[in-house]
Amino acid sequence: MLSAITISSPTTLVHHKSKLPRLSNPKIGFFQVHFIEPMQISMAKSLPSSVTPLKCGRSEEIENQKLIFDPHKIDSKLVQEMAYDALVWSSLRGLLVGDRNSQRSGRVPGVGLVHAPISLLPLPFPESCWKQACEVAPIFNELIDRVSLDGKFLQDSLSRTKRVDAFTSRLLDIHATILDSNKIEDIRLGLHRSDYMLDEKTNLLLQIELNTISSSFPGLSCLVSELHRSLLQQFKQHLALDPGRVPRNNTVGQFAEALAKSWTEYNNPSAVVMVVVQTEERNMYDQHWLCTVLKERYHVRSIRKTLAEIDAQGQLLPDGTLIVDGESVAVVYFRAGYAPTDYPSELEWKARLLMEQSSAVKCPSISYHLAGTKKIQQELAKPNILERFLENKDDIAKVRKCFAGLWSLDDSNIIKDAIKRPGYYIMKPQREGGGNNIYGDDLKLALERMERVGNEESAAYILMQRIFPAISPAILMREGVSFQDNVVSELGVYAAYLRNKKNVIMNEHSGYLMRTKVSSSNEGGVAAGFAVLDSVYLV
Repeated sequence: MLSAITISSPTTLVHHKSKLPRLSNPKIGFFQVHFIEPMQISMAKSLPSSVTPLKCGRSEEIENQKLIFDPHKIDSKLVQEMAYDALVWSSLRGLLVGDRNSQRSGRVPGVGLVHAPISLLPLPFPESCWKQACEVAPIFNELIDRVSLDGKFLQDSLSRTKRVDAFTSRLLDIHATILDSNKIEDIRLGLHRSDYMLDEKTNLLLQIELNTISSSFPGLSCLVSELHRSLLQQFKQHLALDPGRVPRNNTVGQFAEALAKSWTEYNNPSAVVMVVVQTEERNMYDQHWLCTVLKERYHVRSIRKTLAEIDAQGQLLPDGTLIVDGESVAVVYFRAGYAPTDYPSELEWKARLLMEQSSAVKCPSISYHLAGTKKIQQELAKPNILERFLENKDDIAKVRKCFAGLWSLDDSNIIKDAIKRPGYYIMKPQREGGGNNIYGDDLKLALERMERVGNEESAAYILMQRIFPAISPAILMREGVSFQDNVVSELGVYAAYLRNKKNVIMNEHSGYLMRTKVSSSNEGGVAAGFAVLDSVYLV
């Protein structure tokens, strides 16, 4: 899961027109968000002075937004009715996760089900920013692909990280093995999600990270959008909101299409798509939605295997064919393998290398995985680095406009400023999945300790400008209970990329995910328990 970007070979950059809904009613339903006029920011983003200060007393900000529609003021009886209907809808249509209170819910389908954590109503979001995120998605796809082709850039950029981060070191070792073998991946598949926050002070849509491995919720995100459209239609006379302002979402269909086309390019009708999964997976229904569409719409079979099972049941034929449990594997789709905990022994690392050495299409390949690390995101934000991978000046400008301030920890001036003003920064390790970042006083103490000890531990982290989105009122639902809170949200835009040699088969944005969390929370992962699933109400 990447924090920045990736691209293809010397193929032509293919732009697909964003499939945006036609929205006829410009009415703002929830509230008029107060945005400050954008500041003129160039690469000065890389200077500490550009970091937006943390604001306190945020309840006043909500009042200043001149609410036209405040979810907190909905009649409690109406909220109960809407919440009940939302729970019924979610249960009937599979907007579900495994219940943490049920011991078997992460292993056995149909056992210990609970509705996914959701926002009862969609969150207002500027249509222009939503279109911007959709428009730039194919460019990020190309960027990831091209970065992944530059093995030296990946190895050199992560060389210091390799010395202090055992997990990244093992990934780099596999990458080096593949490079030394001169193995060529003709079929290259990326199912990405680029995550953004809208900075309130500058009104800039800034990228948090770009995920290249296990971009979660392509299935459930579509269901949340449909749930919100359904509720707005059902309760239209009470809410006076236009369901057409919630964009239709077809991530699961487009991801399934990309997997099916990859399977077709592999050209073995008897082969399967293998989903690499964790031993315990409470979010299995999101994955099953994708595999179900793949089977019912494209008649492509899939199997689910853990890394340990792949090691025990897998073998490589002389022609490079990957056989797992007697099945030829055309496409390997990773929904695990992005965290150190996924590799508790050498067996799991053997399985990862086995898959990389095979002829199966990998989503992602080891090079795509590395291209999505935080360190590569930070390297790409340096002056003149994007020009190494992209030729079109307009594309470069669109990508660079999305970058927040990003710095390595060998920049002494930035370190001093971060120690002095830790509230303006986030310290990120090379990890995915939520719950890993360092904030505030903890960030200050960590930097001071690293300076005092003087070792290379700092190479395992990057610093990022902290983004301060506007706070909004919302009604959240978790475990059948609705509650009011003030929230901030993060927009994720999915994108699919498929290339066979020089033929770009797919390159387009593929839907979206809105994640909403209470404003007092630093982290934002839904599966990790920090956030809820949401959708967009375009204003």
